[in-house]
Amino acid sequence: MTAAERTPVDVAVGVLIDSQDRFLLTSRPEGKVYAGYWEYPGGKLEAGETVEQALRRELHEELGITIGAVHPWKVELIDYEHARVRLHFCKVYDWSGEFEMREQQSMAWQTLPVEVAPVLPGTIPVLQWFAAERGFAGATHRAG
Repeated sequence: MTAAERTPVDVAVGVLIDSQDRFLLTSRPEGKVYAGYWEYPGGKLEAGETVEQALRRELHEELGITIGAVHPWKVELIDYEHARVRLHFCKVYDWSGEFEMREQQSMAWQTLPVEVAPVLPGTIPVLQWFAAERGFAGATHRAG
């Protein structure tokens, strides 16, 4: 079965943006596909969940924070070798609580071009969208 023939897995993705206009990237934990790659935090929607509900649950489970308003942004379909995913990107500007890396992942506040590497393929479109929004020219990330 080709990637295009697989049913996509819906994933809620949080693009947290702080008061300095930086965005949060987290590393994928050991034991997961693409471990060590950097991405925006989030996770799969569970049965009956909306994107917002899944994002609230996932960011609390993974990072220990409670998010404020969720601003749906863009949707991107990405074909990985192991799965086809429909990424629902949402901007989040407000949260409460202290960041806790509950899956032993790392976190980094970034601007363009991002300094962390390697970057997960599904993250690259977001970096390009930020570049367009912010009038940034040049490479958005280091080649993996």
